[in-house]
Amino acid sequence: MAIIVNPEIQEYVERNIIPLYDRFDKAHRRDHVRMVIEQSMALAAQMDVDADMVYVIAAYHDIGLCEGRERHHEVSARMLLADNELRKWFSESQLQTMAEAVEDHRASSDHTPRSLYGRIVAEAHYERMVQHLREKYGRGGYLHLWFEHSPNAERLEALRQIIDDENLLKQKFEEYYGM
Repeated sequence: MAIIVNPEIQEYVERNIIPLYDRFDKAHRRDHVRMVIEQSMALAAQMDVDADMVYVIAAYHDIGLCEGRERHHEVSARMLLADNELRKWFSESQLQTMAEAVEDHRASSDHTPRSLYGRIVAEAHYERMVQHLREKYGRGGYLHLWFEHSPNAERLEALRQIIDDENLLKQKFEEYYGM
């Protein structure tokens, strides 16, 4: 099922929000936000949600990194609410839901996301994390160890066994992050 985003919103985000990611660390550049948007939209396509809201939430989720990592999720939510341009397309109630979802995306959050929208962006982050784990630490990943029988090699093999077992990986993620 194709999911359509308002072209005006998409253009606004592409010109004004996505470029903000150019200033962040290597793990939070444009490729990161585009991946979160893509995965959020793929999840949204299976649900009865507002595609425009999902798109904007995913785009804004990490813009608060401009003020540091620790409270970036709260700063991102504030920045979304402060963006008066969004009021062209969204009601105050929608903006509040979106800000909460942006705030709730953080994997280390001490609470379950407050809405379906928050769960979508949090889940998109989970999918991104799994992809990264497989690319770097998975069998055939780009991480190379030089000593076959070192303690690091043993720990890497233990991690690979978790990565190989999707159910166990999800369980460990939920245990660690309290999702």
